Amino acid sequence: MSPDMNCIFCKIVQGQIPAKKVFEDDDFIAFHDINPRAPIHLLLIPKPHIESLQHVDTSHQELLGKMLVLAPQLAAENGAQEGFKTLINTGPAGGQEVYHLHLHILGGRSAA
Repeated sequence: MSPDMNCIFCKIVQGQIPAKKVFEDDDFIAFHDINPRAPIHLLLIPKPHIESLQHVDTSHQELLGKMLVLAPQLAAENGAQEGFKTLINTGPAGGQEVYHLHLHILGGRSAA
């Protein structure tokens, strides 16, 4: 999928907006949330623009599987070895604010 040039996360993927990255490969970027809700609060985003979890289909299975495999690795590498919470907000009623699929990884004392 091509980038949505109005999407802040696509702009991060393109290098147009800086982010405090903790991981990057051909498929994903992970970075610290600029408005953290826990001592450890990372966002894991796929590089292709996918609007939300409501917009995935079977062609995204491998990408989504990789996302879930990366989450515990990134949590542990960033200080959440004892456990963490994941969250995907989907659509307006689900609290989604940025319309680019992203997984929140939250850890630390106040993540529960």
